[in-house]
Amino acid sequence: MAPFLAVYVTLLVYPLVAGIGLSFYKADLFGSEGFVGLRNYARLAGDASFHGTVGNTFYFVLLTVPALALIGLGLALVLNRQTRSAAVLRGIFFASTVLSVTIVTLVWRMVFLPDSGLITALLAPFGIPPIPFLDSEALALPAIAVTTIWWCIGLPMMLFLAALQQVPRELYEAAKLDRASRWRTLVSITLPSISRTFILVLIIEVILQFQVFGQAQIMTLGGPNNASRPIVLFIYEAGFRRWDLGYAAAASQVLFALILTAAAAQYAVSRRREPGR
Repeated sequence: MAPFLAVYVTLLVYPLVAGIGLSFYKADLFGSEGFVGLRNYARLAGDASFHGTVGNTFYFVLLTVPALALIGLGLALVLNRQTRSAAVLRGIFFASTVLSVTIVTLVWRMVFLPDSGLITALLAPFGIPPIPFLDSEALALPAIAVTTIWWCIGLPMMLFLAALQQVPRELYEAAKLDRASRWRTLVSITLPSISRTFILVLIIEVILQFQVFGQAQIMTLGGPNNASRPIVLFIYEAGFRRWDLGYAAAASQVLFALILTAAAAQYAVSRRREPGR
């Protein structure tokens, strides 16, 4: 275990502790200028721009996490068959997951272009004018969410498929003998059997989507009017554009606390719902 622990401590534990320490200093890329205590956190508390990024991030998580869980579950239920066509479709849906964020966002930028994008071309025959998705304060973040769902749907689908294949076949055979409907089988057998996987998918996706960065940076640069700027993009700009590393580190700790709180809350709720607890 020593090699794994060495890498884990070097790449995860030490940066976490160093980041917490850095958040109490005024520092730039050339070094620390002095201990400032909680002053960076006080600045965050009064920074309206940071408050906006927190709201954007929560809105993005609400747009993506339920959709990823439900669509992933639906795809898994449909493709949980031992046929060649199902295997091909599983590969197609999972293929987007292995693409880089740059490729995905550049492709979807072309889809959302108001002048010559794919959506504009599809709407033109119906007389619908071009929709400026990425230039609209109301539509920019939902457009990024759609891009993210298309990109990330493969992981929850595969996790649900793995869980579905572990459900004992005898349960389904007994349901057929009892002439249970598909809906009753789904509600009484399938969903209870994969409930732990459903919670796992929710926790994984919450952690991942709270860290949204590349999609917003490449597609909108956080605009228009900061309507699509998430917390990680705020951290990047504070640390590597304004060189205010202490302030960026403080924002990073706030993000870490939000992720930890959301994941812990989901885990606690799931344990209370389990029978016998």
